[in-house]
Amino acid sequence: MHNVGVVLHPQRDSAEAVNAILDWAERRSIEVLGIVSEISRLRCAAVGVTAEELGRRSDLIVSLGGDGTMLRAMRLADQQRAPVLGVNLGKLGFLAEIDVPDLPDALSAVDSHEYLIEPRLAVDAVIGGKVATAFNDVAVVRVPGHGSARVTVLVDDHRFVGYAADAVVVATPTGSTAYSFSAGGPIMSPAVEALMVTPAAPHSGYNRGLVLSVNDTLALDILPGSGELAVEVDGQVVDYVAAGDRIDLQPRPAAARVVRLGHTTFYERARRKLRLTDSAEIPAGF
Repeated sequence: MHNVGVVLHPQRDSAEAVNAILDWAERRSIEVLGIVSEISRLRCAAVGVTAEELGRRSDLIVSLGGDGTMLRAMRLADQQRAPVLGVNLGKLGFLAEIDVPDLPDALSAVDSHEYLIEPRLAVDAVIGGKVATAFNDVAVVRVPGHGSARVTVLVDDHRFVGYAADAVVVATPTGSTAYSFSAGGPIMSPAVEALMVTPAAPHSGYNRGLVLSVNDTLALDILPGSGELAVEVDGQVVDYVAAGDRIDLQPRPAAARVVRLGHTTFYERARRKLRLTDSAEIPAGF
């Protein structure tokens, strides 16, 4: 390993974590890269680069923050060689693998190739020739004061179902525990290559979602009578659509790779993060 890139949470204090990475790297003559606008506030010894350079030059990208920071790091690693190691700062990060005290040992394990890779699916939303990439989800959401989202789901160019809802969410397995889960969608292992379509607060008798293979073609048509809708990609508004518009959703398996050290499983993290509880009929501790 020659270069380690760091991606910082915009607000949380990451000085301790950055110093731990710098100390570890210095003993091994490894260069630490950081995005100029992020590391300038720390006045540290990391080499300032652009976001594009960090993604291209890093052998490992270390995300310091929460799930939002991790998603941003995954976008920087998209179609690059670097895997992403998530370090939790403060709140329990669902995607993070370790806490700050574990950093030196984790970096040594990665440098010694003693880790597993968890491929992560991305989905590209194509809107009028523009492309926006999500690792969690793409959602079409009603704008307050406008009508509901009236959306037809097309699979392999055939109409499958039309929803009238507050939103329609297209989620990756990574995003299955985010907006889609809140809307009633299932939890899906990141090992599964599929997309989920979940309506949020549907205004009809049919309120079920849909799970699609990455080999299916998926599109959303905005129907007549729909209000103006915001298109959210990983929680950020990237565009607006209205009746007559179409969004094509194109899945890309293994767009990014997440480092796992074998400390916990996906299911352990899901149960803890989501505070899942058993049925009242199941004895405690069973």
